Amino acid sequence: MNSKFPEMGLTIFSAMSALASEHGAINLAQGFPEFDCSNQIKKLVNEAMNSGANQYAPMPGLKALRNAIADKVKFCYDVDYCPETEITVTAGATQGIFTSIAALVNTGDEVIYFEPAYDCYSPAIRLFGGIPVPVSMDFPDYTYNWEAVRNSITLKTRLIIINSPNNPCGKTISQSDINQLAQIVKEFSLFVISDEVYEHIVFDGLKHLSIGTHPELKSKTITVSSFGKTYHNTGWKLGYVLGPADIITEFRKVHQYLVFSVHHPSQKAFAELLSYRDFYVSLSPFYEQKRNFFLSAIAGSSWKALKTEGTYFQLLIIPEEIQGTDVEIANWMTTKFKLASIPVSAFYSDATDNRVLRFCFAKNEETLIKAAEILHKI
Repeated sequence: MNSKFPEMGLTIFSAMSALASEHGAINLAQGFPEFDCSNQIKKLVNEAMNSGANQYAPMPGLKALRNAIADKVKFCYDVDYCPETEITVTAGATQGIFTSIAALVNTGDEVIYFEPAYDCYSPAIRLFGGIPVPVSMDFPDYTYNWEAVRNSITLKTRLIIINSPNNPCGKTISQSDINQLAQIVKEFSLFVISDEVYEHIVFDGLKHLSIGTHPELKSKTITVSSFGKTYHNTGWKLGYVLGPADIITEFRKVHQYLVFSVHHPSQKAFAELLSYRDFYVSLSPFYEQKRNFFLSAIAGSSWKALKTEGTYFQLLIIPEEIQGTDVEIANWMTTKFKLASIPVSAFYSDATDNRVLRFCFAKNEETLIKAAEILHKI
């Protein structure tokens, strides 16, 4: 077998979750909520199944759902997308990202993305013949380095990938950042993929700034979003993409052969559910309370928290007295102290080790208290 990824094994998320399961550890490694989705969502899906919505949905997604998504985006960001030509429902955000890269990247194209980075970007770029070009955000505040971006651009650069709020560091993009991105995109005639799956989880009075709200960027950007992060149902794998008609036309050419269509009953349920705006309007305060609870619980320990502006992840700097790499320490903590996290070096192409671990706080308070007790002991 001539492997396309000979060096690739299990993702760090699968590896750490397996280790946590093996040792009976509290799993704050993998990013999924510990609590269930609402009974209302399950009821709507059940009703959709019983009403006969069990065959293929239309390839771009149910028209009713695409209309509901357009209304939601207009309400949240005051920007218009045509449901017929500019919105496509996907089997989760990762499929949306993967298909976007497939549609935009040709052999030899260079793709700039920011590290620490969600782990699907580089493999997808490589799979379609592209060349990943990571640009590091400036530690410890994880600010965007636009000078480094400019220095990374060549005649082969085709695409920039943005992730805000960022997984794993929780950094949100500012209006100044968006303006600088727009200038670069215009100057060098580039495309953008904007990964905005945590759009409804931002803290401390900040407002999520969607890349598509900028007039210069809207015509060059595919925006990717997820229902799983918003509605506590990551296992359903349902999301959507937004973009100008010419780009979405190319997206759908790949999409129709990759998945064709997405789970019909879930689409029918969300077509109704999106009209209940409290679900996503109330999400930021819900997770901000959990972040604050976790930070309060670890206060007085040797662990230093980095600022988290969004997502449901908290980065903690490993105390100086604990020796080893972040990977070694994450493994040691899981096996000896029964607490699993993710070493942030796993989010860098060169395994940059700033001695930081990522913890998911989308958990019940009882779980967070137990995790905090362990951190106080270490």
